[in-house]
Amino acid sequence: MRKLTILGTTLTLALVAAGCGAKNTETIASPKEAAEGTKAAAATAAATEPVKVKKIIVGTGTKFPNVAFLDKDGKLTGYDIELVRELDNRLPDYEFEFKTMDFANLLLSLETNKIDFVAHEIEKNKEREQKYLFNNEPYAYWKTKVIVAKDNTNIKSIDDLKGKKALTTATSAEATLLENYNKANDNAIKIVYQNGAANDLVSQLTTGRADGSLGADFLLPLVDPQSKLKAVGPIIEEAEVRFLFRKNDKDGQALADKIDVALKAVKADGTLSKLSTQWLGGDYTKKD
Repeated sequence: MRKLTILGTTLTLALVAAGCGAKNTETIASPKEAAEGTKAAAATAAATEPVKVKKIIVGTGTKFPNVAFLDKDGKLTGYDIELVRELDNRLPDYEFEFKTMDFANLLLSLETNKIDFVAHEIEKNKEREQKYLFNNEPYAYWKTKVIVAKDNTNIKSIDDLKGKKALTTATSAEATLLENYNKANDNAIKIVYQNGAANDLVSQLTTGRADGSLGADFLLPLVDPQSKLKAVGPIIEEAEVRFLFRKNDKDGQALADKIDVALKAVKADGTLSKLSTQWLGGDYTKKD
């Protein structure tokens, strides 16, 4: 994704060569012509100046199927990854570079300036808004429900997880939902934190090491292609997915604003819907 600016040196050499072979004649220009010539020269000089490109480090993961993962050739790809690449192409002032890590380390890396923003299906919630900056334009919408093994007939809502083990990823929005539920219900759910690997979720729930989890409506086909799990009960939360930046950061705010402009264009020309359908199996870019 490196953006290079090639200077017009060939044109400059051609002009010099042409000048050496010309006759030495004197031309007197009027003040108006001289002023116009100065403006033209300034415009030419500005056009040949290299574009200043700022490198931006984008934090993401490698274990979220079809969102941010390594394909069979070891290439980082997925919905969030290809969207960021598309935005990079539309923002000539920036060059985006990915830095991958475990999901649980993304927020700390943002806080310690190791990355400039997070792209990993980050759901906006009030807890995160207190600590971080979100861009304004959502690029996906989540509907969170309880997830259990397909043969589980006892758990039909989050209330049925009381006294049972619920699997989640540290610092995730789902973890926050479970933690808030426990605050209001005397720590009724036994929360088990995992590293975010999709196949670990399937294994933990189907073997009974954990009883349930929380996840988005489009999650199951991605992490459970063999349909060993199911989503049950009412929607627990509907959330917007956005990019995450440091709060009270002038450069971060400027970047978020420019990303919003590019995102609007990506939505308007249908690119965002195509990416969602390609990677998530449906268009999850519009709020119902």
